[in-house]
Amino acid sequence: MLRTVLERYAGSPQRLLDVGSADGPSVGWLAARQKVSLDLDPRGLRPPAGICGSVLALPFADASFEVVSAFDVIEHCDPEAAALQELHRVLEPRGRLLLSVPAYQWAWSDHDVANGHHRRYTRPGAVAAVEAAGFEVLRSTYGFSAVFPAFAAERAVRAVQHRVGSSRSQGPADVVDLPPVSPTVARVLLGLCRLDQRALARRDLPFGSSVFLAAVKR
Repeated sequence: MLRTVLERYAGSPQRLLDVGSADGPSVGWLAARQKVSLDLDPRGLRPPAGICGSVLALPFADASFEVVSAFDVIEHCDPEAAALQELHRVLEPRGRLLLSVPAYQWAWSDHDVANGHHRRYTRPGAVAAVEAAGFEVLRSTYGFSAVFPAFAAERAVRAVQHRVGSSRSQGPADVVDLPPVSPTVARVLLGLCRLDQRALARRDLPFGSSVFLAAVKR
C-alpha cells in the first residue's frame, strides 16, 4: 500500500534517507544510488549505510537528501514539530517527504503505550502538522480501510480490558510481542489489504487505521 500511494512521489532520487524503519520491508521498494538508513536501535541497522541516531537531531547537513521516508516514526517523537523541522532541514528544496502514521486518538490502547507512541492522527491533523513545518502536501489518504471493522473491534476489546485492569502494558517495551494469527485469518486480512491496494491506485480512502502522506519542501 505504501508503494501504491507514494512511489510516484519518490521518483528516482540519487540520495535517500529512511528514518526509523531500519531498512525493513516497508521501504524495500525505495531505491537510490545513495540510500541511508537511520534508527535509534542499532540492532535493526545494516552496515555500511546504517546510522544510529535520532530524528530529533539528524546527523546530516542541510539539504543532504532528495527524498526522506519516515514510516510510523513521527508518533514516537516529542516534540513533534522538532522532528518534522529536522526532516525539512535535511531535504533539498523541492525534496519529497514520505510519511505514515497511526490513525485516530480514540484508538489509543496499551499497544500504543508499549510502542512508545505520543499520539495518533487524523488525516487533517497529519496534513496540518506537515504544512506547519514548511511542506506542501501532495497526497494524503487513510489506509487499511477494508480491515478497519476488525481493527475497531480489537481496540474496543483492549479498552474494556484496560478498564477492568487486565491490560499487561505498563510502559514502553524494548520488544513488543504481537498476538499469534492463524494462517487462515492471515490470508483473509492480507486479501482485504489487497482490496485497499487496488482502491488506492485510483482514489483516496475516507477512513482507516493509518494515514499515508506525501509532501514536498517549499
